Amino acid sequence: MKVYRSSKAQNNILNTYDKLISKWNVRVDEIDIPTTYGNTHIIMCGDKTKPPLVLFHGVGDDSALMWIFNAKALSEQFRVYAVDTLGGPGKSSLGEGYKNFDDVVWIDKVLEGLKLKKASFMGVSHGGYLVQLFTLHRPEKVEKAICLSAAVPIGESGSPMKTMMKIFLPEALFPTKNNVKKLLKKMSGTNYSVFTEDNLIMEHYTSLLRGFNNMAMKYHKVRSFSEDEVNKIRDKVFYLVGTEDPFEQMGGALALRRYHMNAKFYDGVGHGINHEISNEINQMVVKILKGEITDLRNVK
Repeated sequence: MKVYRSSKAQNNILNTYDKLISKWNVRVDEIDIPTTYGNTHIIMCGDKTKPPLVLFHGVGDDSALMWIFNAKALSEQFRVYAVDTLGGPGKSSLGEGYKNFDDVVWIDKVLEGLKLKKASFMGVSHGGYLVQLFTLHRPEKVEKAICLSAAVPIGESGSPMKTMMKIFLPEALFPTKNNVKKLLKKMSGTNYSVFTEDNLIMEHYTSLLRGFNNMAMKYHKVRSFSEDEVNKIRDKVFYLVGTEDPFEQMGGALALRRYHMNAKFYDGVGHGINHEISNEINQMVVKILKGEITDLRNVK
C-alpha cells in the first residue's frame, strides 16, 4: 500500500512539510517509533520535564500543517508529541502488519516507544475520533482529552474517507488553484484567509490533494459508540467546535447537544478551528489541560 501516488508527489509534500515545521518557530526533534503496523513519525517540542501532550491530526493532512499555529504556544506549557498517523500523509511509513491495523493497539505502542504511561491527548477531526476511542478503551492512560472539530461517533461507521469525500467533492477531484481555494472556503468560517493567503500552506495543501493516496487510510475504521460508551466518556472528553464546520452541520453538532457532551461552540468558525482562531483555541486548550476549566457547557 502506497501513501503517495508517485515519488514526485512524495518529494513535493515532504519538502513543504519541512518548510512548515520551520514556521512553527520552536525547536523540534523528530523520531520514528517502530510498531507492527509500520514506523510512526513524531515531531516533539517543549521541555521534556513538562506534562506530555499527544496530538493527532485529521484525514488527508499531517502534523506539520495541522499544528503550525499551535505548537509554539502549547510547547511553552507542555512536552508536545505530534503524531503522523499511519496511512496518512507525513513521514510515517507502512509495514506488513498494517492490513490488521488496530487504532488502540497502535497508540499503545506509540506511548510505549515514547516511554509514557499516561498523557493528555488532543485530536482534530478523525484525530478527535482517535482520542475518544483511546479514552474509552484506555481511560487509565488518559489525563485529559480534547477533540477539535470532532463529534461523538453516534450512528457513524465505516471508513473516515466516506464522510470526508461528501464534503471534499467535487473540488478535491480537480485541485486547481481556484478549486483548492473554493474547498478551503467551504471548509472554513469567516477567517478562511488564514489558509488562502498563506502561500506555503496553499502549496502544501494543494500537493496533498494531488499526491496523497486516499486508499492508504482504508484500514482505519470508524465505529459507532453505544449510548453506554458515550456515557463513559461524556465528562472526560472536551469538544471545541465551529458552527460553520460542514462536518458538524451534517449532524455532528446535533449529536453533541443531544448527548449533552462537554462542548463549546464557536460562531463563524469552520473545520480548521485551531487555525482560524488559533490564539483563542490555544488559550482554551491550556486552561482545560491545566484544570482551570472543567465544564465547557458553562463557559460563555
